Amino acid sequence: MEEPQPPSAPEAHGPLARRRFPGLASQIQHARRFVERALGASPELTTATLLTSEVATNAIAHSASGMPGGKFEVAVDLAAGWARVEIRDLGSPERPRAQHRDPYDTSEHGRGLDLVDALAAAWGAEPRPDGLGRLVWFELVWHTEEGSEDAPASPAE
Repeated sequence: MEEPQPPSAPEAHGPLARRRFPGLASQIQHARRFVERALGASPELTTATLLTSEVATNAIAHSASGMPGGKFEVAVDLAAGWARVEIRDLGSPERPRAQHRDPYDTSEHGRGLDLVDALAAAWGAEPRPDGLGRLVWFELVWHTEEGSEDAPASPAE
């Protein structure tokens, strides 16, 4: 079977849905729910919410987003057979990277981006164009049947 290929990026219309959250650990669950609503019945919904949780947690734990008054933003874009989730944080001096830890290492930290690296079709981290922090994104792809429509009819709130 041929690997699914992401469709061309959607027209430059902006993301399907975007929302800001306070930089608090309690907001991770709300970010997951936001992505769930935006992706609807996508077959990659579980993966998208898991990876959103990991990247948003990193934004709070490893950037200025976790400082008092900090915030992070989640944006979702969707086309048939493709989704992209972006987490924008307030930045830090370190560039996010997968750790590729030993699978037998029992420490509880340092695996979030390893999961993103393993499960996403593509991902990356880059400075935000406005210079106010960074953007960590991941893309998921899946096979769609001819004539099926995975994209929602209207943008999520």
